[in-house]
Amino acid sequence: MTDDRADAARVLEKFARGVPPETADLVRRCAADRDILELVPVSPTWDVPHRLIAAVDWLVDAGEAADYRDAPDPWPAFRAAALAHADRVAEFVRSQPVQTNEVQRCFALLPIFLTIARDHGRPLDLLELGASAGLNLLWDRYRYRYRNGGWGEPGPLDLSGEERGPVPADLLRQGVSIARRRGVDLQPLDVGDPADVRTLRVFTASHRLPRLMRAIELARAAPPEVVRGDYLDVLPGLLAGRDATALAVVYQTLSSVYLSDAGRNRLWQIIEEAGRAGPLAYVWTPTPEEHGQRRGDYPIELATWPGPERRVIARMDNHGEWLDWIG
Repeated sequence: MTDDRADAARVLEKFARGVPPETADLVRRCAADRDILELVPVSPTWDVPHRLIAAVDWLVDAGEAADYRDAPDPWPAFRAAALAHADRVAEFVRSQPVQTNEVQRCFALLPIFLTIARDHGRPLDLLELGASAGLNLLWDRYRYRYRNGGWGEPGPLDLSGEERGPVPADLLRQGVSIARRRGVDLQPLDVGDPADVRTLRVFTASHRLPRLMRAIELARAAPPEVVRGDYLDVLPGLLAGRDATALAVVYQTLSSVYLSDAGRNRLWQIIEEAGRAGPLAYVWTPTPEEHGQRRGDYPIELATWPGPERRVIARMDNHGEWLDWIG
């Protein structure tokens, strides 16, 4: 491998160590293929392999390339599709951020929101960072099943998962009132736009697609407001306009892992300043490395002002399939 593509090959090889075997094989073959590596930036970020697979899946989903995914050996069809549309694939990899709107994470978030509602007794003014299409702003419209009971009205989307630490039954009897729901994203997706829905689909594993599509159908009935912008830039203004009769609740799941260390420090400064100015709750997933955890094990922290009181309140995997409730 020549020096100008060695970094790209290393990023793909590292990515392959943390994904399912069928995806890992594709990524490793990409790492060894000079023509495919030409579609990847010379100094790629860690998520570029995810974008590369999604770029080809976007073509397949649009009917513009043969479906490689069910072939006994997916590689020839995958490679052919990528190289036949090389310019478009390279542009997608360069410019399209990873867009995952994983509603299963609401399974881990709900008990935290119920805790905030119980402890503060006020309507919640929701503000999600990295909101994508805003599906996780609609968490109160979903039905949940936990070991000690359920929460929410029956509907098309029913969320459950593994509980490594059970959610208390009394917490599941807590109601909530939502004063407002807003999100921020660099490139918000519109659930009414077929191309945007396709983008969400190609960044979602096939076994999670039915859940995604049910959430999209719910969102189309009353889509939340998602502001376009870098939340490090727009968050101070949004918090300055918070609802004084409600409790501002800022939250993000796995969004800040895309920030630099300086960006994460700046985000915390913005939150702290807003907390000193008035009541606030902040829910977030630090990087696992910040807590010495292995990949795929994400602590969820809660900080509240006045205070601030800050603690790890739960843990989850990156998709929210399991929850370890600490409380």
